[in-house]
Amino acid sequence: MKIDYKKIAEELIPVFEEAGQVSIDLYNKGLKIEIKEDGSPVSNGDLKVNEIISKKIEQLTPDIPIISEETVNIKEKNKNSVFWLIDPIDGTKEYISGKDEYTLNAALVVNKKPIIGLVGVPKKKQLFYSYAIGQSFVRQNGDDKKIDCKKKNDRNNIIAVSSMSKPPELIMKKLNEYNVSSISKVASSYKFCLIADGTFDIYAAKERANEWDYAAGHAIAENAGAIITTLDNQPFLYGKEDYKNPSLLILRSKNLND
Repeated sequence: MKIDYKKIAEELIPVFEEAGQVSIDLYNKGLKIEIKEDGSPVSNGDLKVNEIISKKIEQLTPDIPIISEETVNIKEKNKNSVFWLIDPIDGTKEYISGKDEYTLNAALVVNKKPIIGLVGVPKKKQLFYSYAIGQSFVRQNGDDKKIDCKKKNDRNNIIAVSSMSKPPELIMKKLNEYNVSSISKVASSYKFCLIADGTFDIYAAKERANEWDYAAGHAIAENAGAIITTLDNQPFLYGKEDYKNPSLLILRSKNLND
């Protein structure tokens, strides 16, 4: 099966822009919120965004299965070598509370690695996307700009990004190995994108979340030059039968001072 990664990614851009605007419109009208079996919230915004993105992906790649957070049967083992991972809204709690760091996510995984990744950040009017090594971009106000992991900050200032302002001891130990000088709290897969564009230097996390939470951001960051492994330096791979993520380490480059 020959897949035109660039064409698919570019055809998904307007769909992500539409879905992002729908997420904002539904929030402004007042969301309908339910609690899922795992205790996490889901809104009609999550479900509508999932519908819009999934429909287009089905049109573009009808023979490739879609695994979405909102429709997956977690008891069914994933045995596919090529598949889509969708998290229609990563950071549902942020979305429900009106914050601006929730994201829309889709990734195409081929032989355990995410190749295409799209991460929409509607309230920031940003859309990050990638389809090959050296081909990561951000679209803002209609303009597309290639991004890479070149450092934006002072060379001697190593900044970590985290979902919490005080990470657990295991993570702090890892960050200290890299002489991290400060930690910035950021929600959702937006963290991956801010390493991809050189804003932050490192992200470390214990085993958490599911493959659809990471895959799109992973493709964007890795294709922009980031090094992504587990905390014990093993390859970070997708296609696990239970969809669970191992630990994670993202480095902007081998030498974080460069």
